[in-house]
Amino acid sequence: MMFLPLGCFLPRTAFLLLLLFFFSSFRPTQTEVVRSISDCADFLLNQSPPQIPNILEDGKILDQNRYKPICQTYRNTRTFLTLYDTKERIPVFSAIRVGQDQKAGRIPKKWMIEPQLEDESPNKNMKRDNKKQGAYKHQASNFDYKGSAIYDRGHLCPRSYGSTPTAKTSTFTLTNIVPQVKSFNGGSWEKMEKCVKCFMEKFCRNSNGVTEGFVVTGAQPGDKYLNNRVNIPSLMWSAFCCYSDDQKAWLASAHWGENVPDEPKDKYLPTKSLNDLNEDLGTPTFSVFPGKECPLGTTVSKFYPKLDKSCKCPPPTFKHRQTK
Repeated sequence: MMFLPLGCFLPRTAFLLLLLFFFSSFRPTQTEVVRSISDCADFLLNQSPPQIPNILEDGKILDQNRYKPICQTYRNTRTFLTLYDTKERIPVFSAIRVGQDQKAGRIPKKWMIEPQLEDESPNKNMKRDNKKQGAYKHQASNFDYKGSAIYDRGHLCPRSYGSTPTAKTSTFTLTNIVPQVKSFNGGSWEKMEKCVKCFMEKFCRNSNGVTEGFVVTGAQPGDKYLNNRVNIPSLMWSAFCCYSDDQKAWLASAHWGENVPDEPKDKYLPTKSLNDLNEDLGTPTFSVFPGKECPLGTTVSKFYPKLDKSCKCPPPTFKHRQTK
């Protein structure tokens, strides 16, 4: 038997590997529907997912056909986690680890969808939603929001919480969006987002002196639908927790509000404790941050005098993020 030298195959093999590397390096946007929350747990404090009765308990998704965990990824970089409700076509929650902001400029806004939710395609690429009419079976489309005079495309994980341009751009997926009343989205809710971001930048530094905070934001389904397809949440909530090396303590607070027009127009969402959030959502078994680190009965309001009485501390370079 005649054996060819291994060197005969090297040029072709090397060429094929080079082509594979070249094309894989230029996949524009990826998102990945994973099997378990644990497959994308780096955005959760201690990698522990929220405890949401009848949906997510002890780290297990109870109805895996309906609720899909998504590792939101852009340019081969995982940026945040979403648990998506394919029946109501809105996210249950999005979770992100907030770091030092690079203060990037304005990000081009392109709304995207998750093709894996439709056909379980092995292709992980998130793609731009180009539907001018029609609908997706398991998720919202940009068409669902077109022409609405009442509702915005409301981010759960806002662009401003992304620490890099890549992370900011990745938030513009419709799997991170809910129908949110415009004055609520651009009013008290946006003020809250800026307040939390400002607080984390000033007080949330880990033992290595690095900015680090964990935020989970969710929506409670309501009984109305946008375009007869996409559930309109009755309430939206957000909670954060971080370690403050300056205070030598863990800090946490929560905010929430009904998805209705802001009245009065200068309304602010009050800062509440994690226990307050659990009770308001109607169940003591609900827990955003399972574990013992995050204080349940106290808030960070005592730090606000160092910022402003109403926590008016918006990042200077960010404007309202809504697009049509």
